[in-house]
Amino acid sequence: MIDVLIIGGGGAGLSAALAAQEAGAKVAVLGKTYPTRSQTSMAQGGINAALGNAGEDSIEAHIADTLKASHGLGSEEMIHRLCAKGPEAVSWLDALGTPFSRLDGGKVAQRRLGGASAKRACYAQDYTGLKILHTLYDAASGREIAFYDEYFLLNFIVEENRVLGVTVIETGSGEVKAIGAKSVVMATGGYAGIYRGFTTNSSASTGDGTAAAIRAGAVLSDMEFIQFHPTALKKSGVLISESARGAGGYLLNAKGERFVDELAPRDVVAKAIWEQIESGEEVFLDIRHLGEAFIEENLPQERKLARLYEGIDLCKEMIPVKPVAHYTMGGVEVDGKHMTKVEGLFAAGECANAYVHGANRLGGNSLLETVVFGKEAGTEAAAFARLNGSTAPASSAQFEKDSAFVAAIPHFTNQIDFYEKRDFMGKIFYRNVGILRSEMGLKGVLAVIRQMQKELPFMGIADKSREYNTNLLEFIEFGNMVELAETILVGAIGRNESRGAHQRVDFPREDDEKFGGVHSLSWKENGVLCNEFGGMK
Repeated sequence: MIDVLIIGGGGAGLSAALAAQEAGAKVAVLGKTYPTRSQTSMAQGGINAALGNAGEDSIEAHIADTLKASHGLGSEEMIHRLCAKGPEAVSWLDALGTPFSRLDGGKVAQRRLGGASAKRACYAQDYTGLKILHTLYDAASGREIAFYDEYFLLNFIVEENRVLGVTVIETGSGEVKAIGAKSVVMATGGYAGIYRGFTTNSSASTGDGTAAAIRAGAVLSDMEFIQFHPTALKKSGVLISESARGAGGYLLNAKGERFVDELAPRDVVAKAIWEQIESGEEVFLDIRHLGEAFIEENLPQERKLARLYEGIDLCKEMIPVKPVAHYTMGGVEVDGKHMTKVEGLFAAGECANAYVHGANRLGGNSLLETVVFGKEAGTEAAAFARLNGSTAPASSAQFEKDSAFVAAIPHFTNQIDFYEKRDFMGKIFYRNVGILRSEMGLKGVLAVIRQMQKELPFMGIADKSREYNTNLLEFIEFGNMVELAETILVGAIGRNESRGAHQRVDFPREDDEKFGGVHSLSWKENGVLCNEFGGMK
């Protein structure tokens, strides 16, 4: 039997797999796509670590910057743990062979990202996440770690609040299967795919694991906090890395005016750009003054992306930009050992809320979290498996239920096109659950989402085949997104304040210390969404 089953093959999942395998566990990694296509590959700017090069930085400064960015919703204990392990994490990645960019003396090169008080982000040109991901995958492929690629998660098998495995669809055959495990680590990424057409995320970021977790009995927290990256290409929403601003790029309006500190925290910069656009201005990122040689050496991907998706050469032209959904700070609530409310179910990376990002993530901390907390979660899951052996059933009530559901989908009436609803959801979320929000707009979207929930049985699929049926998988993804959309909206409506990435035009920004950090908590009882504001549940 599998000791540690990891759902998701990105940075957090592979870090967890390596740590669990080193702890002596029998490990398997399961994902709906291949590991090298995970969202980690999209991270460009760098991974934070206070290496203290030239005495410019310290762990204490990293902690202070992260706490400030969290706007009172970060846990000082967890933030201290994350930041203190930064140098160790980079050293580990370096030892595995990550091709970091280097200074003349051979030290790992670092750049300053928004909200940081020093050059702290260790980088590999502007392909940092991709190169870390490939390095981790190479390392995991050389170990006794099994990979189940193209297996789509349906639900967690839970009995008496103990996880016993998962139900999945094997994409190639279309079969529903039950996979047993002594412990499970969620590393399923975020849910910014809800903002379809207005996100830097891939179409796979649909929150499947997070939706399955709340159905299984886990608690979700702070789901309303979605970070908008300030600089995405205007036409496509493709990310232009913060490293372009860290290198000295300017943000200009059509009048040629600089209107914000380019290296302020992301929530501040995104809001400033949004207000310019809403006032009728175009906004541009200008890095022409950095020179072609510097750009080719340090920002080659940005140049390629601008050419491919915007048709411009950023060495000669300004880049039209807009803010789009980028990262989800909320997720599955975990304790200090990264375990959810469900025994044996752990979570790490963007799908988890370990209270290190709070109301606004500091640039460069997401890759750090995937490595530090991914490794910790893998180690804890391995320890749990050793102490709590189980014999998960080959069949279960969950398996029977999910098999029946998947078999029924081809018989849904398909009167309503869910693809149209999915695109519409992305548009109304971007306009009303975006950078600036109001009670009226949020309640209007909630009514639409609840209507979509009622209409799901009248949607359906046109492709009735079993093998590689992406139509079926996308319909299930849509159902997960609609389920999570409700939790986001209920939290956003109940949070009557402006804080970090949650800006309410009908509530002036409160002083973070004066108001105090209160978390929004969501869970399900008999299938009904419950929500309250308070501390950890």
